[in-house]
Amino acid sequence: MDWKSKRIRTILEGALIEDKAAFDVTTALTINPRLRATGTIIAKEPCVVAGLGAIPVFLELFTALAEKAGHRPLGRFEVIHHPEIFDGVRVKKGATIAVIRYNASALLSTERVILNLMQRMSGIATLTQEFVKAVAGTKTKVLDTRKTIPGLRALDKYAVCCGGGVNHRLDLQDGILIKNNHISLGGGLPAALAAALKNRPHNQPVQVEVRSQQELDEAIAGGPDSILLDNMTPAATKKAVKQIRAALPNLPIESSGNMSLATVRDYAMAGVDFVSVGALTHSAVAVDLSMKIAADAS
Repeated sequence: MDWKSKRIRTILEGALIEDKAAFDVTTALTINPRLRATGTIIAKEPCVVAGLGAIPVFLELFTALAEKAGHRPLGRFEVIHHPEIFDGVRVKKGATIAVIRYNASALLSTERVILNLMQRMSGIATLTQEFVKAVAGTKTKVLDTRKTIPGLRALDKYAVCCGGGVNHRLDLQDGILIKNNHISLGGGLPAALAAALKNRPHNQPVQVEVRSQQELDEAIAGGPDSILLDNMTPAATKKAVKQIRAALPNLPIESSGNMSLATVRDYAMAGVDFVSVGALTHSAVAVDLSMKIAADAS
């Protein structure tokens, strides 16, 4: 993740502006603007860490916003974390994730946005790791989907990688995936698949979603680069995999549709190469993190 890219900085700056962090009335009225402090981010439950790189960028952006708002210079900040703590590492309850030394007012004004982002990202990473563990010992990889929070996709998908998952398409230009509505509106599966294969730009791979035996037969006959088995039972998936392997031995096969921790291994054991799990980003529960802030010794 390039935390200093324009795209990511715009997302983080937007969070600070939304919270009016540079105009924190409570802090302005109660805290000595010269006070220095240390903020310690603590995991209040076991989790996979994600989002550490956002902390210094948040602080850098806040410094600029605060100066623009007329605040006195805030001084330097320092973000410290143990060498064994980094994005993708699982930590125990009570673990110190990071320590921030900075102006006390700045820490109070940025605390919520920093925690909000890290809690969501760590929640996604933690849930992803559970799915990855559920298919351990099989060849199946866990994919995410485009079911992300609008505007936060880059962060959501990075968090999936922190949990050991693999990114599917980043956006609608990132791959050709013919789904049920394309089939319905495009004159049926054979016609839609043929059109995509014929006119695809830069020889992009074409994946087609199938939901029935007829569509599976049509997909195999059309010769896509990948087949997505959607909302099939594990038994039907196993049967479909056998048919695909007999006709197209090296074709990547993906399974999707209401994947859960209770069922995902059954699909992996059916022989698919990938399982796509929308729940990784649309249903992950934010983990509980806190920031304890204490004044530095004068």
